[in-house]
Amino acid sequence: MPEHLTPDAIREMSDADIRSAIAEKEESRFRLRFRGATEQLDKPLELRFLRKEIARLKTVLRERELNAL
Repeated sequence: MPEHLTPDAIREMSDADIRSAIAEKEESRFRLRFRGATEQLDKPLELRFLRKEIARLKTVLRERELNAL
């Protein structure tokens, strides 16, 4: 299983770090989806974990945007 970021760990990150983590995870997700379309994946659940991780990151970023208003 891949290492997961907890919401508390994400909240300690800066906005720039969160945005770069989102970009990295989106890139990993794209590559994994592409590889899954052409061959069988070793860990198909990794797609689900990446999707949830991206959602966690975006949720914390959105919380910050709403608190800034």
